[in-house]
Amino acid sequence: MVLFDRIPMPVAVCDAYGVVRLANAALAAEWGTTPGRLKGRELLKMFAPRDGTQVDRLVEALKLRRRSRYTVAVTWQGADGTHRSGELMADPVSEAPHALPDLLVMLRVTGEAAPHPAPAPAPLHPNEERILALLAAGATTARAARETGLTTDGVTYHLRRLSQRWGAANRTELVARAYALGILEPGVWPPRLRPSRPGTGAPEGNPAAM
Repeated sequence: MVLFDRIPMPVAVCDAYGVVRLANAALAAEWGTTPGRLKGRELLKMFAPRDGTQVDRLVEALKLRRRSRYTVAVTWQGADGTHRSGELMADPVSEAPHALPDLLVMLRVTGEAAPHPAPAPAPLHPNEERILALLAAGATTARAARETGLTTDGVTYHLRRLSQRWGAANRTELVARAYALGILEPGVWPPRLRPSRPGTGAPEGNPAAM
């Protein structure tokens, strides 16, 4: 077991259906976890086959009790976010001649690509930017309405839209996200919009009239 875990190449032992019985540390590292947490997982759900016919050939070979090595080209996303490609090399192994064999599977990495950059956030309505700056300064809904020339319902409308778009649970999270996205200028008081922020929003519909 110690020798198995020290093999530098990612390796797993699976049953005939591809369910992991045993994995070494190198394979677990591809998923940023420990070998024990891979037990019971389906290998082909972790590593997506690029050609289904290769899997079909392996399944047919297992039914016929053939003992050759079979290769399946796969892709997956590593724990560090990189998109990898490689090959699963499966060798049927068993002690009982008439039972479905287990599979000794080795993973060979053949390529990788950097993770795709996160899409830029959608531009904000100018009123949304102003409301965020006022909230960061501790303004109430009523004060934000007076400062922006909106009704209180109009302010609530913009806050609801932002909360849905950003998945924020409350106003504190909205303000924190505004700083993280560079909408508000850090390190200044009172809070103000960052003057060099990329792309300002254009009005959508006519919520300001609310």
